Amino acid sequence: MSTDAPDPRLANITVAHAPERHRYELRDGDTVIGFTRYRTRTGSDSRRVFVHTEVDPAYGGLGLAGRLVEFALDDVAAAGDRIVPVCPYVAKYLRTHHNYDHLVDWPEARQ
Repeated sequence: MSTDAPDPRLANITVAHAPERHRYELRDGDTVIGFTRYRTRTGSDSRRVFVHTEVDPAYGGLGLAGRLVEFALDDVAAAGDRIVPVCPYVAKYLRTHHNYDHLVDWPEARQ
């Protein structure tokens, strides 16, 4: 049996920004199966403060949290905003994906 076949749970997975909910969502068809929530701070620099990320455990082990956070961070970068990683998962992701270093404002407690 080949292990190269894609997991069937990935067939209908999409990622979208839901600004009215202040989050980015993972969706399986029309069902939200995960999200990363943020707060927006405006001022001299607009910032998205990522506060919480979760993925339905039924979809665990598929790399979907990373896919979700990458989409969100790419969107923030494209908008010219800054990233504040309060969420432990987003912070962990940023510690290993240095292409966002120039956009990150680490929370005071981390410094």
